[in-house]
Amino acid sequence: MEQYKYPKSDDWEQLLKRPTASYESLEATVNEIFSEVKNKGNAAVAKYTQLFDGIELDTFQLSQKTIDAAEENVSEALKKAIQLAKENIQRFHTAQITSKITVETTQGVQCWQEKRPIQKVGLYIPGGSAPLFSTVLMLAIPATIAGCDEIVLCTPPNKQGEVEPVIVYTAALCGVTKIFTLGGIQAIAAMTFGTETIPAVYKLFGPGNQFVTVAKQMATKYGVAIDMPAGPSELLVFADDSANTDFVASDLLSQAEHGADSQVVLVTTSEAIQKQVAMAVASQLNDLPRKEIAAKAMANSKSVLVENNEQAIALINAYAPEHFILIATNEDYFLKNLHNAGSVFIGNYTPESAGDYASGTNHTLPTNGYARQYSGVHLDSFMKSMTFQKISEKGLLNIGPAIETMAAAEGLQAHKNSVTLRLKSLRNEE
Repeated sequence: MEQYKYPKSDDWEQLLKRPTASYESLEATVNEIFSEVKNKGNAAVAKYTQLFDGIELDTFQLSQKTIDAAEENVSEALKKAIQLAKENIQRFHTAQITSKITVETTQGVQCWQEKRPIQKVGLYIPGGSAPLFSTVLMLAIPATIAGCDEIVLCTPPNKQGEVEPVIVYTAALCGVTKIFTLGGIQAIAAMTFGTETIPAVYKLFGPGNQFVTVAKQMATKYGVAIDMPAGPSELLVFADDSANTDFVASDLLSQAEHGADSQVVLVTTSEAIQKQVAMAVASQLNDLPRKEIAAKAMANSKSVLVENNEQAIALINAYAPEHFILIATNEDYFLKNLHNAGSVFIGNYTPESAGDYASGTNHTLPTNGYARQYSGVHLDSFMKSMTFQKISEKGLLNIGPAIETMAAAEGLQAHKNSVTLRLKSLRNEE
């Protein structure tokens, strides 16, 4: 990690820059693949699967036989762990259900709001070197609770051209309706346009690499909604003298091992903590199976020493981390003044990994500073709010004249007439 001591606030933007490619640098590639998938369907999907994954597939959709067989290839210990995580995630997201809101805004004017599920959703589950079956839990569980009719899952093939059994098992457990062996830009394009076998969806969910992130943003140009721009993983830890430096180092490395384009940041008010964490990172890194990946991510990562808590929280809000671990004597100060973070983990015994797997909160979160304006995935991400109103004769008499006046002021005579005709009818009846 690069170490910085008391940097000026004018330098923070450059210091905390993410190691990600720009949308513009990837747009041409993504656009080309989108265009081909739109025009050629499965043939284009097969072409790019062979090109990027080195796999030639006859079919993309998993058969029911394959889905049923997956359970046999998952250990009992892992099944129990997944079940525990499922229960906690389900409990937390079920608690987010809200009832209908009804208000009589004026006598005779009844307004209410109800939530309805998005009918067709697409879940992208990263695969490759780390098949993220935990992301299946985070996306399929709230989609099922919301009542989505069609839950389509795409995930890249492994080296054998198959989907990891644990992903298949988790998907079946959580209510996914269709599973496809398909990753990358071509998967996002297929769920955007639909192909001969892959259905188009109304909203796309799930994290991915930089290409997947840009592909999701491209999908919005074709009328498909997305959960958020969720790219390479990132973590910021604030640690003062109350922190266990071994714990801090393990948290930093837990995000660094996601990928070479991940970024972790340490912010501290203690020079001793900065030094001790650096030593602990170097020591723990050597024991990691994914050492090479983590080391590349750590090269893009920062350790920042600031003068006081006020500077620290200002820097944290400026960075807007996807994950934020807070280990501080004065927790309340940071929590009161924190504005921008995807998910927050408080205290020495709250590792970010808990949120990744089993505590119950969702781990699909905004990255690259988007925590300033986006929320992480939650139950309402899979729903839409619809408003309703019913106006009685008395109600229209109460608000009708105001509507007429406003419509006339905007020069919209037909709007005015729709009320005027009704008011005349009511007055003639009196």
